Amino acid sequence: MHWFFLFAAGLCEVGFTSSLVKAGQSTGSVAAAWYGAFAVSLVFSMWFLFIASRTIPMGTAYAVFAGVGALGTALMGIFVFQEAASFWRLFFLFTLIASIVGLNLVSN
Repeated sequence: MHWFFLFAAGLCEVGFTSSLVKAGQSTGSVAAAWYGAFAVSLVFSMWFLFIASRTIPMGTAYAVFAGVGALGTALMGIFVFQEAASFWRLFFLFTLIASIVGLNLVSN
C-alpha cells in the first residue's frame, strides 16, 4: 500500500509542476485557480511522500518520487505542452522507468 502512496505522490508532483506552467500562461482568476491547484497538489504530494516513507527507505522513496515526477512531467510536456520527443529524450525516459522499477524490486 505504501508504494501506491509513493506513486500517488509522484503523480501529484506532475500536477503541481503542470499547474505552475498553466498559471504562467494564464491571467486573472484563471491563473489564481491554477495557483490553487498547485497548492493542493503540493500538499497532497508531500503528504503521500510522508506516508510512503514510513515503511519505504527514505533514499529509495525520494528517488522513486522524483523519478515518477520527472517522468510524468516530461510526458505531460510532450503530450500536453507539445514539447519535442527526440530519440534521446525518449531513451533516457525509458532508462528512468527501468531505474524506478529496479529500485522497487530491490527495496522489497
